[in-house]
This record gives sequence, structure tokens and C-alpha cells, in this order.
Amino acid sequence: MDYQDWTILKMLYEKKNMTKTAQVLFIAQPSLTRRIQQMENEFNVTLVQRGTRGVQFTPQGEYLAKCADEALRHLQHAKEAVLNIGDEVTGTLRLGVSNYISKNKLPKLLKRFREQYPKVEFKVVTGWSGDVFDLVYNQDVHIGFVRGDYKWPESKLLLFHEHISIASIEPFEIEQLPFLPRIEYEMDPLMKATINRWWNGTFSHPPSIGMEVDKGDTCKEMVLNGLGYGILSSALIDHIPDVVKIPITDEQGKPIIRNTWMVYHDHSLELKTIQAFVRFVESIDFTNDLI
Repeated sequence: MDYQDWTILKMLYEKKNMTKTAQVLFIAQPSLTRRIQQMENEFNVTLVQRGTRGVQFTPQGEYLAKCADEALRHLQHAKEAVLNIGDEVTGTLRLGVSNYISKNKLPKLLKRFREQYPKVEFKVVTGWSGDVFDLVYNQDVHIGFVRGDYKWPESKLLLFHEHISIASIEPFEIEQLPFLPRIEYEMDPLMKATINRWWNGTFSHPPSIGMEVDKGDTCKEMVLNGLGYGILSSALIDHIPDVVKIPITDEQGKPIIRNTWMVYHDHSLELKTIQAFVRFVESIDFTNDLI
């Protein structure tokens, strides 16, 4: 069993379909079938069976598929340890990044880092901050960039913070909000919980949802076209002069903020690539340097 074999088992177990697995791994389907047969010959068992409902794993195949994550992680750590021997900073940096950071901050950050360390490659996974947090916790990525205050017991660095504000192109009073059209959008569960907690502590009526859209950027555009108000992070609206913005506040009248953090495991600093990246990020002003 080599790296590719474990990868095939992992992906086939997820997809339960030979054609889709071959497409994802960029392998011809006959080659994929041969690799499965070679693994079966190596262990002298049947690993998978194909039927009308796709691929079904035998108990032996399911056991090996569940070992794939650990095996791939072990191989990855071994590779990183080998590359870590010597003075040169090289290897692949695996990053988990929230959607907003990946679009607005990460490209310039990685460009500047690569200018200093040209032999470092990047593997980037993007998504909701909660999903990124899980990736870091499970060591599927080296470093995560998350928005929101997650309970992280190891090393973390505060990168910047934003206010959460009500935005509209028309003047409004806070008391009017339950009766005005609100533009709702998909957001990270932690952000949604923060907004819901504020709303429930402020109003006795639910919001009047006039429209549901896919993301904060779309909500912003709807707000700019006068279709309702949105509750958005200041990073999306502060640079727009014609928008009425009122920060939401807690029970003490203090603005509710959303922090963005870099999180990583302490032991990961043993790798030169990660140590170099962390030190580089520490030198960056995320508010002003990456505009």
C-alpha cells in the first residue's frame, strides 16, 4: 500500500462510485480498477463490490478505508519531517481559510510570503470558519484563519477585528427594524448566533425577511440597490460612503465585534515552513498592509 492506494480508498469510500472517484483523482477508470484488484491481491480479501447502488465496501474494505486518514496523515508528517531536515525553508503549507479571508486577504499575503520563500508550495482549503476550525483541530491543515471567537487551547494570533453593523441606504431608527425588509444571507453559525442573540435581546418581534441570498457580498449589493437592510461585518461596508451604518451593541452599549484569528497547534512550529509563515504573519498589519 502506498500513498496513492490510501488516497484511492479514502476517496472511493466517500464517493461510493468508481467513475466519480476516477474523475476526482484524474485516473482512468480501468487503472483505478486495477489498483483496487492489486490491493485485494495484497491482502487476499475482497475490498469492494459493485452493484446497482454503486460501490459497496466489504467489512475488510471498510476497515482499511477507515485507516486511510491516519495512514495519509502519517505519510504526510513523515514527508514534512524529511523536508524539515536542513537549513532551507521548503515544503507544502496546508492552510484552512474562511471565505472572506481567502477572497480579500490571502492572495496578497501568499504572494508576499512566496517572495521571501519561493520554494514553499501552498494547499488551501476554504469554507465557513467553523469548518476551518475543525480542519485545524483534526490536523488536516497546518494553520487556520477563522472569523469569530472559537475556544482554541493552543497558539493563536489576533489579526484584526470588525464591527457588526446594520446597513441601509435609507435612514432608519433601530426601533423600526422588525417592520423593515431584511436581506438574510448564509453565514457562519457563530456569526448567525451572535446576530440572533442581539436581535432576541433587543426586539420582541422576529425580523421581516424580505429576501434570502447566498452570501454577505450579495447581501451588500442588494442593500446598495435599496432592497432592504442587512446586518454585515464592517469589512464589507465601511469603505462605502453612501450607506447608513449603525453598529449593533451589547447590553452595556459596547459595539459587538468580530475577531479574526490565526490558529495552529504548538508542535507544528517544529516545522521550519510553518514557523517561517507564522513569523511572517506576525509582521503583517492585516488592516493596512493587505488592502
